[in-house]
Amino acid sequence: MRTAYSVETVRAAERELMARLPEGALMARAAAGLAVVCAGLLTRRRGRVYGSKVVLLVGCGDNGGDALYAGARLARRGAGVTAVPMDPRRVHPGGLAALLAAGGRVADGVPARADLVVDGLLGIGGRGGLRPAAAALVERVPEGALVVAADLPSGVDADTGETAGPAVTAAVTVTFGAYKPGLLIDPGASRAGAVRLVDIGLELPDPDLEALQHADVARLLPAPTASSDKYRRGVVGIVAGSDRYPGAAVLAVAGALRGGAGAVRYVGPPAVAEAVLARYPETLIGRGRVQAWVVGPGIGDGRGADVAEALADRDAAVLVDADGLRGLDPAVVRARRAATLLTPHAGEAAALLGVDRAAVEAGRLGSVRALAARYGASVLLKGSTTLVAADAAPVRANPTGTPWLATAGSGDVLSGLAGSLLAAGLGGVDAGSVAAYLHGLAGRRAAAGAPVTAHEVAHALPDAWRDVLR
Repeated sequence: MRTAYSVETVRAAERELMARLPEGALMARAAAGLAVVCAGLLTRRRGRVYGSKVVLLVGCGDNGGDALYAGARLARRGAGVTAVPMDPRRVHPGGLAALLAAGGRVADGVPARADLVVDGLLGIGGRGGLRPAAAALVERVPEGALVVAADLPSGVDADTGETAGPAVTAAVTVTFGAYKPGLLIDPGASRAGAVRLVDIGLELPDPDLEALQHADVARLLPAPTASSDKYRRGVVGIVAGSDRYPGAAVLAVAGALRGGAGAVRYVGPPAVAEAVLARYPETLIGRGRVQAWVVGPGIGDGRGADVAEALADRDAAVLVDADGLRGLDPAVVRARRAATLLTPHAGEAAALLGVDRAAVEAGRLGSVRALAARYGASVLLKGSTTLVAADAAPVRANPTGTPWLATAGSGDVLSGLAGSLLAAGLGGVDAGSVAAYLHGLAGRRAAAGAPVTAHEVAHALPDAWRDVLR
């Protein structure tokens, strides 16, 4: 599992470690790791480090020092290294001396040619996007140069992934000591490129954010045993669809059938039930005992009683999505003893919080935490980076997916899948994050770089499941 830590947590761990190390040792470790990654990239690109042209964009703080010391190591291997300070009067003195002693040079402008550019402008404490002087340097990065960010792409908020102005887009980010949340949450994640972690010896507490990987998902996936029957594996009830939106029911059932529960029960209008049975004859029709409910996809107005009935089921987990989220009472949700998972997109989250959609989209991490605290439930906030949170637990950022998943019905498949995992026994955060992971893998597999339908995503779920278990 990838774990990420806030700036405050990382800074505290750095201070504790620096107190036990000789002066400059921590920066030396970071710079050495940065240089190793850069050398490997140059070797793969040009066949060697010697003769490569490297440009360092150097800020005023320790991040600039990391870049300068790394540049010195590359210069000693024969690279032509040029440092371009953001402010020539404020450059890390030790790093600059090391670079010059190794044969590097300083320039007042970005050279026209470079094989690799190191972004050392801002560290993890930077806020508010790039200032004009830094933005001007980034705009002059030579076309075709490989951009490597030191610790974090400059202009990205380390704690949230937000960008409040111009920011660097890197092909590779070499982060020191720990992942930062901004490297795992869009838009920061999209600007980070491939992320390489350099261990510098930090001792860290519980993380602020985490991201599942294949092994974590494989460990959480439900698997039947020799004594299992369909009821022991769990039954999920689907309250979805309407005469206006019958497809929502079909897609939610499609996701649920591929989520590990032993049976899927559909509750809804007779005409919609016929459509479900026509596509999935194994579906049970009508109310009965279930281990989890999925309520809301495509139900439209006037079915608040169905939502209330599901929430009143004291023993069953409940996933509430789409139309089921309208007018949701926090007190009712908080009073439940079984797991509750809310799955809003940004607009629905804004309505639940009583804020503008733009506020949610600009602060996704804070929004998902606020929703989890307000409703006392697990919350899956859909988006380019899907986030799953529960009060007082690390937020999970989903690392899988494709922009092609932004298509009608995709969320219905996700809700059915997550509901089935709830019925199979997973808790709210695990069900939501595992479902998002598999859904993202299935989306990539089904799309393969081209448009995809929600139904195709559902049909790709078994292959995504198998991929995780390999």
